Amino acid sequence: MIAVGLWGSASAQAATGAVPVSSRTILVLGDSISAEYGLPRDTGWVKLLRDRLQEQHKDYSVVNASISGDTTGGGAERLPALLAREKPGIVIIELGGNDGLRGLQLSATESNLKAMIEASQAAHAQVLLVGIQLPPNYGREFTERFAKLYPDLARQYHTALVPFLFEGFADQLQWFQPDRIHPTESAQPKLLANVWPYLAPLVK
Repeated sequence: MIAVGLWGSASAQAATGAVPVSSRTILVLGDSISAEYGLPRDTGWVKLLRDRLQEQHKDYSVVNASISGDTTGGGAERLPALLAREKPGIVIIELGGNDGLRGLQLSATESNLKAMIEASQAAHAQVLLVGIQLPPNYGREFTERFAKLYPDLARQYHTALVPFLFEGFADQLQWFQPDRIHPTESAQPKLLANVWPYLAPLVK
């Protein structure tokens, strides 16, 4: 799970991946936010993404390989088999929040994210890295260093970047389930709205 709180706004900047698409499959590798935790089946932002692609006549399939509670370590371990089986042209990496909540070493989170990016690019897939931020009660230094991982890696590896998945509503608890962690069903279009501008240039 990923905790939410009173985040600050993220700058809306993104790099564009340069690796050509090798297939028409989009692989979403995420945690509970992408795995529809606490939501009716087929109401999450990944399902809305499938609908958007269909509406716009984009011939892509979407494989949701998200698991509630997953960490970057789990994602890095699972990804090679997923790449071999699904052969995606685009990999969306939405992981890291659980690392932060558990107080895992930032160096380990960074290393795991690098491994996932490198594995995806080696498989000729474009990468969309989804930025995550932690609530301020984790301390200013830690939260700032954590948030900085995503734009730094996007620049280093020339990937596309969603600056912050909860941009625009992270501090508005009416958009979250009673646990104050997971967005509600009504908030799922907001998640897609934050992802789509950075994914759209990749789905040509």
